Amino acid sequence: MTGSSGRPIAVFDLDNTLADTGHRQRFLRGRPRDWAGFFAAAPQDPPIAEGVALVEESARECDIVYLTGRPERCRRDTLDWLAAQGLPQGRVLMRADADRRPARYTKLEILRRLARDREIRVLVDDDELVCDDAERAGFTAVRARWVSRSAALTDAQNHEGRT
Repeated sequence: MTGSSGRPIAVFDLDNTLADTGHRQRFLRGRPRDWAGFFAAAPQDPPIAEGVALVEESARECDIVYLTGRPERCRRDTLDWLAAQGLPQGRVLMRADADRRPARYTKLEILRRLARDREIRVLVDDDELVCDDAERAGFTAVRARWVSRSAALTDAQNHEGRT
């Protein structure tokens, strides 16, 4: 964990929760989708004010865990982006490069693992299916509905296991 303080954990998604991916969703419109371009453009994501405010507020009482569907190969760019935004420090959990399971499965698996040792106060995510499954499993979820999602991104999250 991000510390042995025993504080609860607040879990935050990145894409369309803290980072606005609108400028890079164009890479997902064609076939085949340009995943290299999509992830290469992530360092230019503008922060989303609502998500940033919520993670900063949550950090007062909770340890922060960033749980993203981004592949592990994006770790350096992701860590640099978080630091550049001045976001609270926290553990960053990413999808294995070859893991193509939908986010609703990978994230719920990780939430359950985290909950073995610590209280999870909240999950904040833009993916409705992730939030639905988390709530069914007994977790509190906040739906990050502060930016519009493209159909291509929704398909990628729920069917292609890419983000």
